[in-house]
Amino acid sequence: MSYPWQKPGLTPDQQAAAVVAAMTTDEKFAWLSGPMAIPLTKDDKLPPEAIGSAAYYPAIPRLGIPALQQSDASLGVSALGGVRPGDHATALPSSLALGASFDPQLAEASGELLGREALSKGFNVQLAGGANLIREPRGGRNFEYISEDPLLTGIIAGHSVRGIQSQHVVSTVKHFAVNAQETGRVLADSRLNESALRESDLLAFELAIEIGEPGAVMPGYNLINGHWASENAFLLSQVLKGDWRYPGWVMSDWGATHSATKAALAGLDVQSGANLDQQVWFDRPLREAVDRGEIKATKIDEMIRRILRSLFACGAIQHPAQRGRPIDYSWHQLIAQREAEQGIVLLKNDRNTLPLAPELSRILVVGAHADQGVLAGGGSSAVTPQGSLQFEGVDFMGIQTPKVYHPSSPLAAIRHNSLAKRVDFVSGESLDEALTAAEGSDAVIVFAEEWRSEALDAQGLSLDAHQNQLITRLSAVHSTVIVVLQTGGAVTLPWLESVPALLEAWYPGSGGGEAIAGVLFGRVNPAGRLPITFPADDQQLPHPTQKDPNTTTSLPGVEITGEVFEIDYNVEGADVGYRWFARQQHKPLFPFGFGLSYTQFRYENLQLSQTYGKISASVTLTNSGERSGSEVVQIYLRPVSGRYPSRLVAFKKVTLDAGESQRIDLGIEPRVIAQWDCTQQHWSITGEEVEIYQASDASSVGLTATVTLAAQSFGYPRH
Repeated sequence: MSYPWQKPGLTPDQQAAAVVAAMTTDEKFAWLSGPMAIPLTKDDKLPPEAIGSAAYYPAIPRLGIPALQQSDASLGVSALGGVRPGDHATALPSSLALGASFDPQLAEASGELLGREALSKGFNVQLAGGANLIREPRGGRNFEYISEDPLLTGIIAGHSVRGIQSQHVVSTVKHFAVNAQETGRVLADSRLNESALRESDLLAFELAIEIGEPGAVMPGYNLINGHWASENAFLLSQVLKGDWRYPGWVMSDWGATHSATKAALAGLDVQSGANLDQQVWFDRPLREAVDRGEIKATKIDEMIRRILRSLFACGAIQHPAQRGRPIDYSWHQLIAQREAEQGIVLLKNDRNTLPLAPELSRILVVGAHADQGVLAGGGSSAVTPQGSLQFEGVDFMGIQTPKVYHPSSPLAAIRHNSLAKRVDFVSGESLDEALTAAEGSDAVIVFAEEWRSEALDAQGLSLDAHQNQLITRLSAVHSTVIVVLQTGGAVTLPWLESVPALLEAWYPGSGGGEAIAGVLFGRVNPAGRLPITFPADDQQLPHPTQKDPNTTTSLPGVEITGEVFEIDYNVEGADVGYRWFARQQHKPLFPFGFGLSYTQFRYENLQLSQTYGKISASVTLTNSGERSGSEVVQIYLRPVSGRYPSRLVAFKKVTLDAGESQRIDLGIEPRVIAQWDCTQQHWSITGEEVEIYQASDASSVGLTATVTLAAQSFGYPRH
């Protein structure tokens, strides 16, 4: 059978228009709202065609349009609540690990992996693309996001989305915008003035959307400047669909819709997880709004056209997902392992403790279930490969999500990589047992963990008291205690001075154990750089005091109880993370961009050029050490006047053999150095003298050069 949209030469917009013209009203409204496709009670029944996932919208067979099968999330194809028993999926490292790689090509490759698995499991929409800036270092979902910097976040998120969609699977970007904490997430009102918003959080999304061209955008649960994200006309209509000319659709988060007419007019196209809302706003209430003339029928057509346009643009209709296609999990695990290897950050290495020598006689491994696997974050992004170790986690939206350890045992990998005669393990639960076991060991490797989850912020920045005491006691009696952190964000380290070596492994995914062992024994030269600042303590933060989670609700639902409360992000404004630390002259525990290597790099001859207002930097990089390695070239800019703190304006990951040199060219994104003029509604670059410098991290300054910026302004075409 042939369909009107199959006519040769049609653009995605024309294909979508042809389908919309042939759809009935009921077919259209069947795609504007839908329940979660996971049974929340024993009486809930899924449609026979639904795979069982985040959402299902029915097919239109007479028009050749497949069903929408939507799955979570950025870190793999999840199966919340065991909705697909026996399902196996590759668990990617946390997005923080991907951010730590500073590697757009790796982001695209991991996105392709995710898209392949989604397509082979029958999904054509992946709820991926976490692009929120990490404003709150204790945020429960920070592990799902990439960094505190808009340039790094936008580029990495964009390439990840591009990879997913290359496999004919639509990806979202989320959560649009300023969705920084889980405590009270359905009542938190993020307050931030327009210029700061444009220069920080929105810039990250803007870059991600330009690079990845995601088919859908998902607002968060929170309010932004007094309006729910899902009905925020400034964000959805003025900025996203207006200034940025975004052609895709806007879907709400699950249970985050609060109205029919207001939300639709503001720019929301689909009510997701409608069974979690007060009512199914985008069915009868929206139909009645059309009947009353509050909403034009052409508006409904536009909402549907946007969905179809995205599906056609990435080939999801032309190449429909088919459940049961073979998946090469061994290959995918190697890709996940490669991502973990590139994201591990070597934070300390006194006396060249690492890499460990192969001739050690005895090694002791302690803690964090390292004999079983590696820690994962919790919530809707949680992936549970077969063989995962699971403990009680959190209940959100009526779904039990466990605390998961992915089946990639660091202990087994250490035994495989080491030539030591003995590699022993103790749980670390007993201090006395650990201290006794450490006697006679050549090295003690302590795995320390900090678990975070959707709907569960960290309370403070510290590891739990037992782990801190364990590391302190062990380092007091043993000179070679190596700590491997598995965390969902920054943590404080009171024992830092007493240990010679420290790795940040984040949540490293299906190949995590092998990746960690590879770095410990030198098969892998660590190349990760911190995508976030590690504060010395909570008092250095813009918002040192946290809201008590017991005083507010964090869960969506038909009856959200509690009062809306404001979070004043104007305190830091656009100066998120390392920019705040520079502005306040705080010395962090570890700065953004920091990371050590097993080799050394030398920089020479920084040069700048400015042509038609576009600035480029070039520098010669030499691997002056004795082994090959990767370096992240970081370029920062700050005005000589000190009017605003330094900003990362360009970066590039470069791999060099020992003794090799390479000339590195980097273009500078003009929006990163511009300010948003709210009156004129455009970007403005002031003709001022600035210092552009190469640095190994945000707190250091290497080679410097100065240039006077060409004054210019640029904006968006108006409707």
